[in-house]
Amino acid sequence: MADLLDLLQGQLSNDAIHALSEHTGINDDQKTANATNAIMAFLTNALAKNTASPQGANALLSALDRDHDGSVLDDVIGLVTGNMGARYNSNALNGIGILGHIFGAKQNFAIEAIGRMTGLHKNQTAMLMVRLAPLVLGMLGKKKKEENLRAPDLSDLLGNSVAKREPAERSVISKILDRDGDGSVMDEIGSMGMKVLGNYLFR
Repeated sequence: MADLLDLLQGQLSNDAIHALSEHTGINDDQKTANATNAIMAFLTNALAKNTASPQGANALLSALDRDHDGSVLDDVIGLVTGNMGARYNSNALNGIGILGHIFGAKQNFAIEAIGRMTGLHKNQTAMLMVRLAPLVLGMLGKKKKEENLRAPDLSDLLGNSVAKREPAERSVISKILDRDGDGSVMDEIGSMGMKVLGNYLFR
């Protein structure tokens, strides 16, 4: 089964990364690419956790059937810069809403952690996440449509993608997603900085 993160990275051309870098005010293509890789890893890991149960997998399947058919991938630069045409389903473009469903109460923790790892301001990190969330759901919708995936298949696709990551990467992302708010995990991440996902970010 294809690796989801590889498929997502394949959607982001140099031009798309450059446009995203300018749109978010980062103005550094390499830093933007690094943060983009980290964010997509977080999103797929969180979705894998959400779909580990049949209830969660069925909820994702319903969301894809309803709002995410993959058509947003026809204009990736428009998607990542917020310049999509009116013909697209507004729910498919609603990155804020998608993040809320994926992360729930863990959303701010993920934003803070990615910002610390990549050296971005919190608002830049949040803007990247808002722009990339529809891309992830769009790719899942495209795969679901092309391969007629069912709920267990979606769970396997996400789980396999997470399993291919290095143990250290999986560990730190899981810690953030499981964080109980005591602050200790963020202190640890702050001390590790870019080293946490370094092997992944700079492949």
